[in-house]
Amino acid sequence: MNTVLNIDRSILGQPWRWRLLETDARDPGFAPDDLVTQLLLARGCSRDDIALYKAPSIRGFMPDPSIFQDMDKAANRLADAVVAGEQVAVFGDYDVDGATSAALVILLLRDLGIEARPYIPDRLTEGYGPTGPAMVRLHDEGASLIITVDCGAQAFDALATAREAGVDVVVVDHHKCAAALPLTHALVNPNRLDETDGAAHGHLAAVGVAFLLAAALVRTLRARGYFETRTEPRLLDLLDLVALGTVADVAQLKGLNRAFVAQGLKVMAQRRNIGLNALITASRLTRAPTCSDLGFALGPRINAGG
Repeated sequence: MNTVLNIDRSILGQPWRWRLLETDARDPGFAPDDLVTQLLLARGCSRDDIALYKAPSIRGFMPDPSIFQDMDKAANRLADAVVAGEQVAVFGDYDVDGATSAALVILLLRDLGIEARPYIPDRLTEGYGPTGPAMVRLHDEGASLIITVDCGAQAFDALATAREAGVDVVVVDHHKCAAALPLTHALVNPNRLDETDGAAHGHLAAVGVAFLLAAALVRTLRARGYFETRTEPRLLDLLDLVALGTVADVAQLKGLNRAFVAQGLKVMAQRRNIGLNALITASRLTRAPTCSDLGFALGPRINAGG
């Protein structure tokens, strides 16, 4: 490699000297003179992970959802609601991560036979996150289970009010938690201070955490025999939402996030999600969306509404 991006000298006229690794004859697929390979190595990616990093797959990065605190508890509570046909409300945030997280959970529950009630707070009159009045209102409207997405990790007062009202709350969040956690049925958050090293996925956006919960829920229902009489949802079809929320929330595109976005863009290119298809059309995109489009064309149009 004698040039970098077709440039062989610095602005001062000094020649670029690219430090290349020696080619390993045992690994003909490894190209040390490839620019992307060199950049990945320079940023700490191990040689063994180069191929997976270049072509990230969900299978290659997806952890067992059960490694996260409260994940199984949350999945079992949602499974109970699905089987019993309970009224469920999904409390989201007004940014892209919150909106895509809420959409993912609602679409999944719809496929499972539950029409969940969405609730997005008004930024000016209600502020960020769950509030006591909102929790009581959803309970009074019939919800026996409230799922908060992209919020709730430190909503101590609101969740205490929900418990007093007799409604179960499952929190799905990724924001930093305090040492003490709010009283809730389950709180799934890779940034909990009591998480294990195996759950080191603090870079996930809330929509990524929601996808992991979706996987745990489907697995739980499968074990209960729920899909013996109905079709099992295709979780991979939800990756377009995961990709959009991940990029728009400026989450690091490494590990599982990288797989979410790479595979999610493929799903989005099929334009099967009616809402995202309308958004792509409004953005005047006549080709398959790219990662840049998620951050600069689609995401801002959702944020503008919040």
